[in-house]
Amino acid sequence: MKTTALIFAYYLILFSSFPDDFFPRNDWKDQLNPLAGSDAEVGGNINIFAGQNPQSFNYYLDNNSFSAELFSAMYDTLLSRNPLTLVEEPLIAEKWSISDDKSVFTFWLNKKAKWSDGTPITAADIKWTFDTIMNPGNLTGVHKVSLEKFHSPKIIDSHQISFTAREVHWSNLLAIGALEILPKHSFEKQDFNKINFEFPVVSGLYKIGEVRELMYVKLVRRSNYWNKAAKRSQGTGNFQTLTFKFFADRQNAFEAFKKGQIDLYPVYTARLWVNETKGEKFDKNWIVKQKVYNYSPVGFQGFAMNMRKPIFSNIKVRQAMAHLLDREKMNKTLMYDQYFLHKSYYEDLYSDEVPCTNEFIKFDKDKARQLLKEAGWQGNPKTGILEKDGIPFRFKFLTRDMSVDKFLSIYSEDLKDVGIKLEINRKDWAAWSKDMDQFNFDMTWASWGASLYKDPEGMWASKEADRKAGNNVTGFKNEDVDKFIDQQKRIFDIQTRHRLAKKIDKIVYHTYPYVLLWNINYTRLLYWNKFGMPQTVLDKYGREKAAYSYWWYDEDSAADLEDAMDQKVSLPPKPLTVQFDTNYK
Repeated sequence: MKTTALIFAYYLILFSSFPDDFFPRNDWKDQLNPLAGSDAEVGGNINIFAGQNPQSFNYYLDNNSFSAELFSAMYDTLLSRNPLTLVEEPLIAEKWSISDDKSVFTFWLNKKAKWSDGTPITAADIKWTFDTIMNPGNLTGVHKVSLEKFHSPKIIDSHQISFTAREVHWSNLLAIGALEILPKHSFEKQDFNKINFEFPVVSGLYKIGEVRELMYVKLVRRSNYWNKAAKRSQGTGNFQTLTFKFFADRQNAFEAFKKGQIDLYPVYTARLWVNETKGEKFDKNWIVKQKVYNYSPVGFQGFAMNMRKPIFSNIKVRQAMAHLLDREKMNKTLMYDQYFLHKSYYEDLYSDEVPCTNEFIKFDKDKARQLLKEAGWQGNPKTGILEKDGIPFRFKFLTRDMSVDKFLSIYSEDLKDVGIKLEINRKDWAAWSKDMDQFNFDMTWASWGASLYKDPEGMWASKEADRKAGNNVTGFKNEDVDKFIDQQKRIFDIQTRHRLAKKIDKIVYHTYPYVLLWNINYTRLLYWNKFGMPQTVLDKYGREKAAYSYWWYDEDSAADLEDAMDQKVSLPPKPLTVQFDTNYK
């Protein structure tokens, strides 16, 4: 965990002071992006595996990583961030001010900022976007969390707007600055809940081109992007088209990748990384295999238990479910010891120097049996199934991916041995998302990314447990956690907030809302050797998505690849491991 220790130390140095890190600086200058490649060229296409076909492209309605990618490419935010320091910088807003009491945020919009149809971006667009998200009738649940801290913004004039906070919160500027602004004139007459796949007016560098349902969506680079001439825009967003391809199964996507139908494939399966990255295409470096270490925060994944359901409402039952998952066996037999096993929901707050004190949850059937007995579950001698009040212990595992079957097979056998029946309920992404939004599940596999700024409210606050389409999918409620969440809102020192986050982590950990799984602290990349890229491969804080912004189609490299494949010869090797600090100069 050395990398995590370095990351944590860097955070403490970088984000320890509110005035330096969050307030506007008067000396900002438009400069070249320090991570952009100096040889970057505009043009070409990159084919990207985008997972399963989503139920919507509207990120405000469908809170998934792919829709987030589309929106970030199509819609600009009020503010941007420096890619190295993460200091807030101008974008749609050319400047801003914060009142002395940290409650009023005023933004002056750049008069050059325009929509793709030539209409100016105005304060009315910002207010309409905010009000639309906060409209109780709109299914924008998770996005309401950060914005409900504000009153509806006040338009001062067409290019000036102010937000007044209902409460002081360290994340207020981040929340407003990251708001992706939508065009009022394009959407205001429509039912927002039905705006899913058509976005004819955009403000960002890309717009939607061709869409083929269940197959792909193409984003096309705009020639009239309003901020195209800015120095910091140079060397980024280099592909003329981004083609996101949908596959219901990751294995099928991998087969398509090996055939050249996908150009970039991030590997989330140890078996593929260890066993299926061999052969001529890999040995001759036509396909590049790399581990990339940077400062990307570490999330968590686990089997989320719906505590709203009677079967998982008892803490002893949930603890028993955790003791019945043989993670060590799975890591050794299915994942080649590639992962560390979770002991925390905030792994990157700990290190060798500052270790996590949560005890490791071991596979222990005897402990599980005792806990289940204490919770009132008794075995039926005729069926072998545990029962309580005449109800058998059966539950459905909601899944959207067949790749989980091998894990569930082991888990279900160990559950069966103590008298618990697991049934697989398989659905596609859209149906899975709908069920999750409505809390219509018993248990499911949930994988969460992490933020550089730890804000536990959306996932762990009691009030979020009842918000449909939110992040508190387990229905977690705890008064002590609520107190810590409320306390951290007004703390602008990140070290103090992290100490509170650790207290929250300990409580959550011992409440067992998830059967925690495993993770890695680097990015595993496979890609066809035809692209130019910075020496760091990815940016400082991101994962594979950084490739869409910083890579470019290199015609010479593409020609070399084609020749090498025709002649059955090798290309020069690239390093297997890339360290950001080593490669950034």
